[in-house]
Amino acid sequence: MSEGQHILSAFDRDLEGLQAKVLRMGGLVEAAITDAVTALETRDEELAQKVRENDKSIDEIEAVVNEEAARVVALRAPIASDMRLVLSVIKISANLERIGDYAKNLAKRTNILLELPPIEGAPRSIRRMAREVERMLHDVLDAYIQRDAKLAHDVRNRDEDVDQMYTAIFREFLTYMMEDPRNITACMHLHFIAKNIERMGDHTTSIADQVIYTIEGNQPGGERPKGDRTSTEVFEG
Repeated sequence: MSEGQHILSAFDRDLEGLQAKVLRMGGLVEAAITDAVTALETRDEELAQKVRENDKSIDEIEAVVNEEAARVVALRAPIASDMRLVLSVIKISANLERIGDYAKNLAKRTNILLELPPIEGAPRSIRRMAREVERMLHDVLDAYIQRDAKLAHDVRNRDEDVDQMYTAIFREFLTYMMEDPRNITACMHLHFIAKNIERMGDHTTSIADQVIYTIEGNQPGGERPKGDRTSTEVFEG
């Protein structure tokens, strides 16, 4: 085997190690979303605390990915196409870390909501939205493993459905607040939970962009159209 082949195989092994860590991270993030929403729906304080504690593992894996990616670049001096793979790993892990942070934030607000009267039906609406984000994340990780650009494009387009769910939930909360001012505090916390899930969808879309970039060598063309912006305009001015 030539020296170049030795270097190539070493790079491939390094990349496989990085990708394995990203997939491990993705599995932890999927579990965090599931557990955080279950804790909200069942008012399970212990499960919410578990989500908050497990976020440390996600952060630690991202730190390792960044360190190892830097080492790969320094030692292997990858060519342009290989460098693209390394950079995508770094960006995907960063997006996963942010999704994990949003799941942790969801769990924090769940603990606050335990002290407030429940809003009937709200957790179910949030769970429907979260399930779609979970499916998107699962599919985009599959697209990454299988180098499936078509599936990544599909995930990217589905984020508009999440935006529309968020807007519907926002309007639902407005109705609750107008019907009874005592619901305002709980609905505000639930609104921010829904917003966190909407942002999870945005970061999942960013992962889809990186998968497409890895496979096709180009970022997807044009801005992905966002859903109804009514709720964002009300709260963000």
